[in-house]
Amino acid sequence: MPFCTHQQAKMAAYEPKNILITGAAGFIASHVANRLVRNYPHYKIVVLDKLDYCSSLSNLNPSRPSPNFKFVKGDIASADLVNYLLTTESIDTIMHFAAQTHVDNSFGNSFEFTKNNIYGTHVLLEACKVTGQIRRFIHVSTDEVYGETDEDAVVGNHEASQLLPTNPYSATKAGAEMLVMAYGRSYGLPVITTRGNNVYGPNQFPEKLIPKFILLAMRGLPLPIHGDGSNVRSYLYCEDVAEAFEVVLHKGEVGHVYNIGTMKERRVIDVAKDICKLFGLDTEKVIRFVENRPFNDQRYFLDDQKLKKLGWAERTLWEEGLKKTIEWYTNNPDYWGDVAGALLPHPRMLMTPGVERHNWTDEIKSLSTSPDEAKESSTAVPAATAKSTSSAPQKASYKFLIYGRTGWIGGLLGKICEKQGIPYEYGKGRLEERSQLLQDIRNVKPTHVFNAAGVTGRPNVDWCETHKQDTIRTNVVGTLNLADVCREQGLLMINYATGCIFEYDAKHPEGSGIGFKEEDKPNFTGSYYSKTKAMVEELLQEYDNVCTLRVRMPISSDLSNPRNFITKIARYDKVVNIPNSMTILDELLPISIEMAKRDCRGIWNFTNPGVVSHNEILEMYKKYLNPDFKWTNFTLEEQAKVIVAPRSNNEMDASKLKSEFPELLSIKDSLVKYVFEPNRKVPAN
Repeated sequence: MPFCTHQQAKMAAYEPKNILITGAAGFIASHVANRLVRNYPHYKIVVLDKLDYCSSLSNLNPSRPSPNFKFVKGDIASADLVNYLLTTESIDTIMHFAAQTHVDNSFGNSFEFTKNNIYGTHVLLEACKVTGQIRRFIHVSTDEVYGETDEDAVVGNHEASQLLPTNPYSATKAGAEMLVMAYGRSYGLPVITTRGNNVYGPNQFPEKLIPKFILLAMRGLPLPIHGDGSNVRSYLYCEDVAEAFEVVLHKGEVGHVYNIGTMKERRVIDVAKDICKLFGLDTEKVIRFVENRPFNDQRYFLDDQKLKKLGWAERTLWEEGLKKTIEWYTNNPDYWGDVAGALLPHPRMLMTPGVERHNWTDEIKSLSTSPDEAKESSTAVPAATAKSTSSAPQKASYKFLIYGRTGWIGGLLGKICEKQGIPYEYGKGRLEERSQLLQDIRNVKPTHVFNAAGVTGRPNVDWCETHKQDTIRTNVVGTLNLADVCREQGLLMINYATGCIFEYDAKHPEGSGIGFKEEDKPNFTGSYYSKTKAMVEELLQEYDNVCTLRVRMPISSDLSNPRNFITKIARYDKVVNIPNSMTILDELLPISIEMAKRDCRGIWNFTNPGVVSHNEILEMYKKYLNPDFKWTNFTLEEQAKVIVAPRSNNEMDASKLKSEFPELLSIKDSLVKYVFEPNRKVPAN
C-alpha cells in the first residue's frame, strides 16, 4: 500500500484510525494519549514504552480501562517489534515522543541519547518505509535544536530558522529531525515535526526544574539554581500542550514544522521565587546558587504564530498552572518513589549502569548554609555572562557593556575583550525596555556601551519584508532607546550599523573608485532592513554620544560560520559578480574597541579601503583552500528571481578611518592576511 501523497494530505482535516504513540508512559506523551483516548473513542490508541526511569504506567491510569487503549512494553530500537506492531495493529499514524530528554544527563551519558534519540528514530522510520501504510508521522522535537536566542531578540525562532544545537541532547534531537526530513523527501513519508518549549504539570519526573523545586520545597530543602538564575525559559502547561498535539494531528500539514510555544518568558530565579511564594518560604534562606551546566543556553524563544493559525491557543495562566501542579505533587508526594538522586543540583540518571546508590538526601542537605553564608555564596557566583579578566594587564580602567551576546559581532567582541584583558558583561535587558537598560547600567557600571544587537533577518534580510513591525521595533526603537539611555547616563555608545544603505549611482559608478562618504545621504531603499537602518542612522545624528560604524558584508577567519560572507557565497551554485566594500572583522573589531578608548564619535565607514568582487574572493578561495572549486555567475536580473528584496552593492570611502588608523590594510591585503593565509590548505608554491 503506497503512502498518500502530500497533495492528498492537504485537502481536508486528517482523520486517523489506529495511532501508535511512542514513549507514552512519559510525561508529555501520557497527557496526549489520555486526551486522545478520552476525546476520540473511535480511534484505537496503541502505546509503546520501555518504561525507563522517568516513565510510569501510572501516568496512563485514566486510559487503561478504555476499550480503545492498548499498552505494549518494548523499545523502539527493536526493529522486529516495531514492524510487528505496525502490521498487526494496522497502524496508520505515529506520534513519536520516545526520547531521552534531560540535558544534564546528556553531558555525562551522551551515547545513550544517540542510541535512543537518533537510532531509535531511524528504526521507526525504516519500519514505516517497509510497511508502507503510514498516513501521518508526527515527530516530536524540541526548541533546543535552535540553540540560544539573542537576549534582545523581540521575535522568536520561526520554523525555518537555522538549527544550532549546543548540547548533546539537542544535537541528537536535531540529528533525528534530519532523518525524519530525509525520509519525507526520499520516500514520501508524510511527516510533520513539532518543536516545543518547556512543559510542566502533574506526573512529571522530578529531574525537571519545576517538579524538582516543588518537591524540595515540600521537604524543606534548598532550591539549587544553576549559575545566577538569569537564564530565561518559556513554560506551557501540559494540558495546553496536549491540545496542541491534538490540533497538529488533525490540522497539521504534511512536510511542515510547527512550534509549540508561548511568548511569556520567565527567568529561572523568578520560577524559584514564585514557588517559594506559594509555599510561604523565604527566598533568601531557601535559594542556593550552584555551579552552572557545562553550557547553559541563556534563552529559548519561539515564534508561535504558525500553530495559532491552525486554531490553537495557550489557555492556562502561569499562576493557575503552577497552583494545579503544586496541588498534584502535594497530594502525590511518593508518586515517583525514591527520587533523591533526581533532586540533586546536577542529577544522576537513576538507571545508568555504574551509578551507585547512596544517601543523596544528605548531599542535598549539604547545600544548606546559614543566611549569611548563603549571601556570601550568592555573591561568590559570577553572572553567567560576566567574564573575569583580572589577571590580564590593564593600562586604563575600562569596563564594557555589550548588547548582542549571541550575535556574531557581539560574541567576537567578548573574545577580543578577554584577549585584551578588558572586563565586560553582556546586557540582559531588551533594547526596547528602558527600565531594563537602566538596570543593566546600574548593575554593570560600564565605561562604554557597545550595541551589536539588531534584526538582520532569518535566514536573511528577506525575512524583514514580512516582519516589518518587529524589524522597526528592534532596529529603530530599540537602538534609539539605548542611545538615549546612554546619553542620559553620560556614556559613549559604539553602534554597529550597516553600509547596505547605498547603491552605485551616477555620482558613484561601479568601478570608478569613487566611494560614498560619511556625509552622503542613503540612496538604497530596496529592502525594508536597509530602510530601517538608514532611518535610525539619521535619527542617531541627534545624539552626540554615539559612534556609528557602517559595517558591510562582514568576513572573518572563521569559515565555518554561516554568517560569514565567504562561507555564504562558497555554498551557492551561482553568484553575482560585483565589486563591493567589505569589513574584515578580525582586523576591524579590535579597531572599534580602540575607537571607544579614543572617544570617537559620529559616523564612520567601517570597511577596509578598496573593493573586491565575488569572483576575486572565490579565486582566492580556490587558490588557498580548494583548487577544484567551481562556480558560475548570474546577473542581477537572474538573482532577482530567487530573492524577495534587492541587495545593496556599493563602494564606501574609508579614507576617514584610514586617516585615524594608518595601519589599516586594503580589503584584498586584509583578506589574505586575516582570512586565507590562516586557513590555507593548498601548499604555497
